[in-house]
Amino acid sequence: MRVVSLVPSLTETLIALGVTPIACTRFCEQPSIAHVGGTKDPSIDEIIALRPDIVFVDREENRRGDADALRAAGLDVFATHVASVDDVGPMIASVAVRLGVDALPADFALDAAGAGRVRTAFVPIWRRPWMTINRLTYASSLLASIGITNVFADDVAVYPTITLDDAASTSPQLVLLPSEPYPFAARHIAEVAGALPDAEVHLVDGQDLFWWGTRTPAAQRRLAAGFVP
Repeated sequence: MRVVSLVPSLTETLIALGVTPIACTRFCEQPSIAHVGGTKDPSIDEIIALRPDIVFVDREENRRGDADALRAAGLDVFATHVASVDDVGPMIASVAVRLGVDALPADFALDAAGAGRVRTAFVPIWRRPWMTINRLTYASSLLASIGITNVFADDVAVYPTITLDDAASTSPQLVLLPSEPYPFAARHIAEVAGALPDAEVHLVDGQDLFWWGTRTPAAQRRLAAGFVP
């Protein structure tokens, strides 16, 4: 089956299922596969010219207008939506059924039972302005599944715009600075630590926090090993 993936984490999952896309985005970390633009700016004409059997998109990662344009061109578009750890298993199963391939083996085990929520964390996703996440996001759910409570979980906005003073007022035990979508790096640690002197500030792999799918179980283990006593 000729498959195009416009979702980096789904490209990774498709390959784990034994299906290598004929094209993907430039953010998919698959240099051997043809690229058809980015997640927010795919080349619709190039995708149509490839005559794929199916194009995979995601409600969070991709724009509805691009998906509609692909459907209008007569392409079969399969849209995923993963907002929590609980969505990962059913998503993988539905993709496997659609492709007519075996799902992942039984040892692909997710631990979504939680660990007593023993620590609290502030997770910025952007700077200038500072932004974070609430509970209706995969990353917040992932942290909750290993016992880390997101201090902005109850905010009314999915992606709240805040200040470091706002973050400090929540008294988080941890600040997790991910490598994406904003590329936080060592140079940002002092800035954040200065505003939140009582919190431990750590750099984390943004893919472990935000890429759902086949990497989820290992991401749970890595994050728990690093930040949950």
